[in-house]
Amino acid sequence: MTASNQTLLSWMVREEWRLHSELFGGRRFAGFPLAIGALTALGTALLAATGTQSAAVLAGLHALVALFGLQVGTIGLVGRDALRDVLGDVTLLLFSARTLPLSMKRLLGLFLVKEVLYYSGLFVTPVLAGFGVVAVGRGMAPATVALAWLTVTLAFALGATASLALAALAARNALSVGVALAAGVVAVVATGTDPVALTPYRLFTDPSVAGVVVAVVPPLALGGLGIALFEPTEDDGEDGRHRRLDRLLVAVAPDGLTRRPLLAVARSAGSVWKVLFSMGVLFGVTALVLRQVTAATGIEPGVGIAFGTLLGLGGFTTYSWVTQFGDPREYLRYPVSYDAVFRGALRAYLLLSVGASLLYLGVALLWYPLAEVALGAVVQPLVALYVFGVTAAVTGLSPNELLFDTPRFALFGAALAALATPLVVAALAVRVDPLLVRVVAVAIALVGAVVGLVLTRRAGPRWTSVFRE
Repeated sequence: MTASNQTLLSWMVREEWRLHSELFGGRRFAGFPLAIGALTALGTALLAATGTQSAAVLAGLHALVALFGLQVGTIGLVGRDALRDVLGDVTLLLFSARTLPLSMKRLLGLFLVKEVLYYSGLFVTPVLAGFGVVAVGRGMAPATVALAWLTVTLAFALGATASLALAALAARNALSVGVALAAGVVAVVATGTDPVALTPYRLFTDPSVAGVVVAVVPPLALGGLGIALFEPTEDDGEDGRHRRLDRLLVAVAPDGLTRRPLLAVARSAGSVWKVLFSMGVLFGVTALVLRQVTAATGIEPGVGIAFGTLLGLGGFTTYSWVTQFGDPREYLRYPVSYDAVFRGALRAYLLLSVGASLLYLGVALLWYPLAEVALGAVVQPLVALYVFGVTAAVTGLSPNELLFDTPRFALFGAALAALATPLVVAALAVRVDPLLVRVVAVAIALVGAVVGLVLTRRAGPRWTSVFRE
């Protein structure tokens, strides 16, 4: 790496740190990795108490961190919005190609390296440290935890580069993304290839030269493809798509406070397709994790409970999108209450997250029994309501920024774990008494939905007082 690239990389790391530390204070943000490690250790200990093996937990960690990487890699979508100046006063060094003598592709390559280094330290290392404390205590070798740190980091890189490559490809030709994904699925099914064997998780289970190649080459190839194809173009909707979309949304959501977040998502880069994409990835990862749990432990999890829970938890991404564009304080200028704003956001959130989840649960009918899929369709909206209420209460209308505040993140993580842990345990224990466990799981999700609605109702008055201070 040249000296100039090293300088750019170091400034990008400083920029990322300053962005978060100045928002929340250096000491509060410095505690963020500690909170992540503590929550991971607590979750690992709770799963261990239910008899879940450490190998199954590690498989899940690979999947969850890869999902996080996918979210980070959506900079390919955010980049287009940033150029349209819809992100407020956030101007990152990444988007300085128009004002500095630096190429966009060079900045993007360094940005990917920075993301892997930064989040490896901020996120992956605390996650593996929290897991390792419990796993080593249960007999796992420290060298195995160290190998897991490497493969989980590579899983993050795979997610980030895959997301960037797909976003860059979609910017050039949206249809080509569908064709590429369909071709990949057909190739995997036709050849009988295990898709997990094509990820960094293979290196963890098979520490060999072939494992190293499979773990390292795909992130490098996808990163190179994404950088080569990425073009941050401006899209003003002059082809009439926005007018057609407006007419459709007026019919679906006649009230303005529901239509506004829907329009913001639909007119942003990636449109509503990014909701379908993120839910589709979550659906696919959930299916793989269920299969790995069965293969590693011999336990057949409750498919309906698992899909409903994880797709419901995935609603957080949709929440961040419906609240991403705009200043939360701007509503103080209008004759509307924050109570009404949150109700409108809730309707938009449910239309997108539940609608996308039901679509994928319909796809699940190709492999799973109708009764299990129907159970997932019951559990998912209930969990989604809980996620909305918790997110609204803890982060208001700025979820992406405030969740890097350590106390809020710890509270948010604990609140999600309070619902997710008993549901995951129910999914793993469903064979003990199938009918009773399923009834209990629905009852837990229903309680969560009620709590979510109460929190949503209280969010309006709480944030009104916060914004008026």
